[in-house]
Amino acid sequence: MKGILTFIFIFGVIVVVHEFGHFYFAKKAGILVREFAVGMGPKIFSHIGKDGTAYTIRILPLGGYVRMAGWGEDKTEIKTGTPVALSLNADGQVVRINLSNKQVDSNSLPMNVTAFDFEEKLEITGLVLDESKTYKVDHDATIIEEDGTEVRIAPLDVQYQNATVWGRLMTNFAGPMNNFILGILAFILLLFMQGGVPDMSTNTVAVTDGGALQSAGLVTGDKILSVNGEETESYEEISTIIATAAKDASTAPSFDLVVEHEGVEKSLTVTAQKVENSYRVGISPILKTGFVDIILGGIQEAASTALLIVTALKNLIANFDVQQLGGPVAIYNVSSQAAENGWSSIISLMAMLSINIGIFNLIPIPALDGGKIVMNILEAIRRKPLKPEIESYITLAGVALMVLLMLVVTWNDIMRVFF
Repeated sequence: MKGILTFIFIFGVIVVVHEFGHFYFAKKAGILVREFAVGMGPKIFSHIGKDGTAYTIRILPLGGYVRMAGWGEDKTEIKTGTPVALSLNADGQVVRINLSNKQVDSNSLPMNVTAFDFEEKLEITGLVLDESKTYKVDHDATIIEEDGTEVRIAPLDVQYQNATVWGRLMTNFAGPMNNFILGILAFILLLFMQGGVPDMSTNTVAVTDGGALQSAGLVTGDKILSVNGEETESYEEISTIIATAAKDASTAPSFDLVVEHEGVEKSLTVTAQKVENSYRVGISPILKTGFVDIILGGIQEAASTALLIVTALKNLIANFDVQQLGGPVAIYNVSSQAAENGWSSIISLMAMLSINIGIFNLIPIPALDGGKIVMNILEAIRRKPLKPEIESYITLAGVALMVLLMLVVTWNDIMRVFF
């Protein structure tokens, strides 16, 4: 249960933060966000804000999504003959079209729809008491869909395609951008939880309780000036020398150290202790605890993680092997392990996965944000948009590729984790 809750928490936060990026910049670009959903599946709560967005909570706590007017497959479809209930304002304009069986307006007008246009003409035509009538539809009218979700209609002037190319480009980039921001903030939080940033540039060390160096009389804040005759000016040099000597050792190695203890230099010999199948002398980097140090440390940690992910992605493309890929099952498995190790591991995993998902979404595959950004850039260069049918074919090809990849990765995860 702890593993499931951790998976839901990590995956949910990452996806909702990603979608909020799209949501915020879509509104800035003048695009109507018809729905901002937390979770998937049937809705359990819905509220239409003053901004025209339906904020919903759905029953499956797995991420969320944003419905932008005219984006992707966001279309309003009403089949000929469908019974609806129309709510009219004082001017006789339609302000609500109810497609559900739920009665929300006792004064609503029943109609069997024969035609409608909610994008340009803003009107609806149908049979009212066997007489064909046409009503004007208010620009900000809402439609209650069959599942009971009430959203705004989507006239052309508030659709995704009507925004400037730079507005659309920023809307598409904002999701991955938010993942990067989340990753940085998570790493900063982790460093605050740990008490500071490891300082690898100094030979001043922190001494581990119960370790070999503590037994030899050293305390946190002492300096290690040399190891086995080699001068050391940084923790990186100290750890490299010790790790090299202990790597292939069959018995606990000993080290000749020159240290500065409470301002006084002295020589000593210390024997490493075996900890989890490796030999250690019981030190760690001293921590920089300044506020600015922690902020900069979080940014540097996020940048290092991003570089590792990009390098791994480059190697994967050069030598493709599906065994190197992981999907939701693999993420659940890693989340369960993180849950056993406490909040530090959970926050660390969230930071890494958020940056990973941000980079993955920037891959120029049509179904991903990166593919949409490429099309935005092409449009800016050509100074005219791609034909809608060409864009649709490209997107469908990308979706097919992603579905196939997800099926293969999920099957690979199941075989690797459970068999």
